[in-house]
Amino acid sequence: MTMQRFDPFAEIRRMDTAFNRLWNTGVRAPEVDGGRWDIAMDVVQDEDDLIVRASLPGVDPDDIQVTLEDGLLTIEGETGSETEEQKGDYLLRERRFGRFHRALRLPSSVDADGAEPSYANGVLTITVPKQEAKKARRLAIKTG
Repeated sequence: MTMQRFDPFAEIRRMDTAFNRLWNTGVRAPEVDGGRWDIAMDVVQDEDDLIVRASLPGVDPDDIQVTLEDGLLTIEGETGSETEEQKGDYLLRERRFGRFHRALRLPSSVDADGAEPSYANGVLTITVPKQEAKKARRLAIKTG
């Protein structure tokens, strides 16, 4: 058996961490956080491009604004509000309505002028090519 120093606040810190995880999941009713929500993103880098994929299911492409200025990629917009009549209390509400916003700082090795956004099946894909001069080169190792 190992001796452990008594910490009277350990349980309080564990509860605080659990509550913070609960509130920071992003699954909240719009009125709790002002109707604004963040976008789930994946960022992938290959040899030639940096690819950003953002999940925006059910959002009209005309309601999405994508800007790229000084290396900062910004995706924002607004979805229409829900107009259905509420006849009871929500037991679970995960669908989101209102404003959305996400900003991402891109590395200096990309060519912002060549960025190309596309939208299909609820996923916004932004392909940003790398600058030719800043692509990684494979160096041959000389022996002997």
